[in-house]
Amino acid sequence: MLQEPASSRGSSGEAPCKVRACSRIVIVMPFATPRSEPAIASQVDILAETRAGSPTALAALYEEHANQLFAVAYRLLGSRDDAEDVVHDVFVGLPEALRRYEERGSFAGWLRTITARVALARIRETSARPTIDIEEAHVVAPARSSDASLTLDRALRDLSPSLRTVLVLKEIEGFSHAEIAAMLDISVGASEVRLHRALQALRATLKNEKSS
Repeated sequence: MLQEPASSRGSSGEAPCKVRACSRIVIVMPFATPRSEPAIASQVDILAETRAGSPTALAALYEEHANQLFAVAYRLLGSRDDAEDVVHDVFVGLPEALRRYEERGSFAGWLRTITARVALARIRETSARPTIDIEEAHVVAPARSSDASLTLDRALRDLSPSLRTVLVLKEIEGFSHAEIAAMLDISVGASEVRLHRALQALRATLKNEKSS
């Protein structure tokens, strides 16, 4: 850890710099350049080490990406416990998954896609309708007033799983219809139709909430 140089006034030992006087010219010798700290490993190095099974590298990736991946899973599942399980499963399988990673596009985007697929698999397995715990809505809700947040969360909760999934993936997570179609094993047209229906239902629910 680099420390601030001690003051040259009133200190014992060697002075932090040497001064040479030559006629009217004063030459001040600068401090010795401190030894630089080891460079932080690049993402390429971290991915390579994770692929090779390094727990330290895996922990570094978890520290950087876990919160974002939890948000993706939580929006889709509506359950903190299920979302935590999904994130856990993603990182447990990450060293093996990285062996198939072709490094196209951003790594963060690839991780989000993997997380969404694991979450969708959990939805299919349980066949349970995802719901949002209103008390935990702040975990995923953008900065809005409390009343607006609760109203939107209730509206999302009222959507059918198929409509809510497409809406979350497209409008919140930013996936394209082609990507959503591939994840859900549906056509691009079906994804577009589901989004249209989801937005219609969402607007109707929000309108009724506002007028009531």
